[in-house]
Amino acid sequence: MTLMPDGRAFPPPHADERATLEGWLEFQRATLVQKVSGLDDRQVRLASVPPSTLTLLGLVQHLTEVERTWYQRVFASRTVPPVYGPENPDGYGLDEARGMTEALANWRAEVERGRELAGGAPLDTPGSLERRIAGIVGSDTVSLRWVLVHLIEEYARHNGHADLLREGIDGVTGV
Repeated sequence: MTLMPDGRAFPPPHADERATLEGWLEFQRATLVQKVSGLDDRQVRLASVPPSTLTLLGLVQHLTEVERTWYQRVFASRTVPPVYGPENPDGYGLDEARGMTEALANWRAEVERGRELAGGAPLDTPGSLERRIAGIVGSDTVSLRWVLVHLIEEYARHNGHADLLREGIDGVTGV
């Protein structure tokens, strides 16, 4: 395993499909943590790229919901409520009483739950989609492989948002 200068594990350049997918997902997860590190409560709540209302705290909460949705609801077919309540199903809404420490703890718990649920399952194992999403995807199910690829792209997209937000907060770029 090769470590980046910032400590993130770079995915192996020659590995089987599962190790490659999981390696890139872990890399994207580690990137998110780096983008939100070292900021105070005011900074993580700052919508620094107007006119967007997106914040780093909201992104972490959203990705917590993303982890829960794709591993618990889709892959494991569990009925679980939104982490941040029914009034905040996408996780973007902020609560004055909840800061980044709690949000990252919730996120880490969902990441670990996902690892447990998917660990050892064949990549072709299907997960069930809700009707609305199935209509978009064109199937009632998706494979674990599809879920992993989707999570990689979801994190990569939101890490791009985090890059812009972080630069607007304190000028830090790249990771």
